[in-house]
Amino acid sequence: MFRFLTAGESHGPGLTVIVEGIPAGLNLNKEYLSRDMARRMQGHGRGGRMKIETDEPIIRSGVRHGLTMGSPISILIDNRDFANGNGPDGTPWQQAMSIGPSENPGAPITHLRPGHADTPGVVKYLQDDARNILERSSARESAARVAAGSIAKRFLEEFQIEIHGHVQAIGGVHAPSSNKPDWNAVETSVVRCADGETSARMVEAIDKARDDGDSLGGIVEVVATGLPIGLGSHIQWDRKLTTKLAGAVMSMNAVKGVEFGAGFPQADLPGSSVHDVIKPVSEWGSESKGPWEQPYQRNTNNSGGLEGGMTTGEPLVVRAAVKPIATIINGLPTVDLRDGQFVDRAHFERSDITFVPTCSVIAEAMVAIVLAEAMLEKFGGDHISETKRNLQTYRSSYANTRLP
Repeated sequence: MFRFLTAGESHGPGLTVIVEGIPAGLNLNKEYLSRDMARRMQGHGRGGRMKIETDEPIIRSGVRHGLTMGSPISILIDNRDFANGNGPDGTPWQQAMSIGPSENPGAPITHLRPGHADTPGVVKYLQDDARNILERSSARESAARVAAGSIAKRFLEEFQIEIHGHVQAIGGVHAPSSNKPDWNAVETSVVRCADGETSARMVEAIDKARDDGDSLGGIVEVVATGLPIGLGSHIQWDRKLTTKLAGAVMSMNAVKGVEFGAGFPQADLPGSSVHDVIKPVSEWGSESKGPWEQPYQRNTNNSGGLEGGMTTGEPLVVRAAVKPIATIINGLPTVDLRDGQFVDRAHFERSDITFVPTCSVIAEAMVAIVLAEAMLEKFGGDHISETKRNLQTYRSSYANTRLP
């Protein structure tokens, strides 16, 4: 079973991620992971923190001579800001975030930020300093998730499964809909949007928000192709792939909604306009098609590649609505944790104007993690070659599938 665990704080010594369940024999190296780590750091609207960090993933276990061993993989990501930086009040992070008692812990954060984890966190954990909440609730933790997701993507690549994320909207600026985004254009866009004209307007919206001391949200989409039919299950609610995907994507910072395929607009349409008609593949069994081909085809993919909590073999399409970042330059009115009195401005600490482009990379990681787990649940294998054989045998059974 694929699973992962992260640890670490935003301005502490660093982040740690442990990934378990990857079979032995998978090619994996730091250079591969570093590409996704670098993609997470990019994007117009990021704050000054990304000018400091390198997010170099240091593999500490589970890999020998470039191949996984089947044992847990651990990765460390140092926070360079901890070693060299100071907090907003000038206190060095090494003192403010010291593991042991500190003679200079820095000023406590008491002006709670609307929309952040500050308020419920200080109440739940009985804290008098919101620093103890925001350090872990910070989106900095997503660096560890991307490292775990990169391992999952490397595993899925062995089965010709590809996962790509892109931005559909930022601050009300929407890109034209497309069933086949240009992924090369996405990777060269500073906002990870395939449409050049829309990218330029998104950049303008971000710059205006910065001038206004505000923040922006948006919409990201992830597309996974090459999936076999039947990942997930309809048997129990918690085994549905839709359940797991929605939970994973919703776990991302600032995500407030998730949809699949044609999404929420389907609620306003009749079923005859929504459901993907099933048609036979007339050339099934010909030499031009391998044993993994489907015994049917769809002309549409409104379902987003999922029916009954299982993959259909069509591209999996999941979309997330990302709210604006809660840390705003011109902070909103709030209360002071010390006395409960009204103050005109919430705490502000160095922050992004938007991290929607980053969210598309994090969403890739979370979708990859769920799909890797589903693949291992279905096909197992202690060595990657065993997993491949199991998948090939399963896909060969497609040839015996005939719909009435």
